[in-house]
Amino acid sequence: MTIQSLGVGSGLALDDLVTQLLEAERKPKQDRLDRREETIEAEISGLGQLKSKLSDFKDSVDDLRKDEAINGREPKITNPNEDISTIEAEASSSALKGDYQITVKQLASGSRIETANAVDGGFASSTDSVLSSGSGSLTFKVGNTGDSFSIDVTAGMTLAQLREKINSSENNFGVNANIISTGTADGGAKLVFTSDVAGAGNDLQIVNDNNLADLNRVATTDSAETASYLSPVVNAQNAIAVVDGIAVESASNEFENTIQNVSFTANEVSPFTTTAVSAEFPEGRIYESSRLKIGFDKEGLEEKINKFIENYNGIIDEISKLTRYGESDLEEDGALAGDSMVRSIQSGLASLVGSGVSSSELGGLFSIGIEIDSDGKLEIGNTDFGLGSGKDRLSDALDDAFDEVAKLFSSDNDGIATRMYDFIEQYTSFSGILSTRERAAKDNKDTVFDDRERFELQMLNYEQVLRDKYLNLDQTVSRLNRTGNALLASLR
Repeated sequence: MTIQSLGVGSGLALDDLVTQLLEAERKPKQDRLDRREETIEAEISGLGQLKSKLSDFKDSVDDLRKDEAINGREPKITNPNEDISTIEAEASSSALKGDYQITVKQLASGSRIETANAVDGGFASSTDSVLSSGSGSLTFKVGNTGDSFSIDVTAGMTLAQLREKINSSENNFGVNANIISTGTADGGAKLVFTSDVAGAGNDLQIVNDNNLADLNRVATTDSAETASYLSPVVNAQNAIAVVDGIAVESASNEFENTIQNVSFTANEVSPFTTTAVSAEFPEGRIYESSRLKIGFDKEGLEEKINKFIENYNGIIDEISKLTRYGESDLEEDGALAGDSMVRSIQSGLASLVGSGVSSSELGGLFSIGIEIDSDGKLEIGNTDFGLGSGKDRLSDALDDAFDEVAKLFSSDNDGIATRMYDFIEQYTSFSGILSTRERAAKDNKDTVFDDRERFELQMLNYEQVLRDKYLNLDQTVSRLNRTGNALLASLR
């Protein structure tokens, strides 16, 4: 008889025995593999968290180590009253400090053209035909800019259809057509063209390309551009401003480099009051000026310093969490407890923030109010050492020694941000220490996976050995049982 399952022949619980022996063999080895994998995964997670915090900190350090980032100029604008915003301004880092009075007398605008009244040969209504017979085209252009587009006009096209064709042209550079009904028989319907192209001399031209008489009603000139039909009712004009008494103009509302390395935009005409015309006020107006002050971006630098402190403290918190030792058997150690690399990072950062900077007259972070507390974190100190609180020292340094604050961080020789960026880079770059550790840990995890596969094969082989061994026992006992049963039967 063939034994299909262990214990069937002998009646012994051999399957349970094999299962127990397998579990006894598997558990200690599997537990070791599980602990190895958990340790490696914790290490990978811890390294990733630390690297992320260091990368955030490196970004804030990068802002502080670049001259152009911390030596920015801040334009401050005071308009005549809070209800209007006459101008906006931007300044590059190379702009000089200055204080300017600016008046906007005129905004830049494009030209406006209207067709004649109905009584003077214009159109009675929007359904009037523009062209009675034949076909032609109109070209819209602004000669000084090179902007141009054309539309075809066919017999029977109404004034409204012409308007739609102009507005929907894919090459339209900023011409808008509209129809205004005057409500009178003499006035009729007037087709109005407005151009977005501003600046003196940039008047819109409408060329009657085929010199068709009907189209002269909606054109400014003929194909040779020598005739004169419609004329702008409003000419394109420059924006006009006065900067510290000097009149300046721009073809747009943006005045770039009118003040060197400073750009300002005119949003609306400055408020004014009327007065008697005189040599001082030839326009009969007294304008209220806006004040534009260009200075160091103290608020911007202070914000960067606070971000530097916040991200530095974030690293210290993360290191404390990753390297802590559990205070009892129930509390696990941090993922990187006792790791010498992490201790090196912490001591290196502490050394840098506490170091002196010979390139700056301020000498170090303490001079701008930054101190190290008992937990190794940075803070704007509250203690007055006879030099004022940390907040006072920072404010005074930004007011009185802005360039020295900048050098404290950005000096190429020994600026704190410069050296700290290089220090962090050696850990976070692709070939850096942290990245190398991460790759090594991931390789170790792959090794555990390979070890698991080998272990499973070993367990399969071991199970087969056990089953073969106990199968022989089962068969032997089964035979003995059958022999015994036969002997007992013969004795009866």
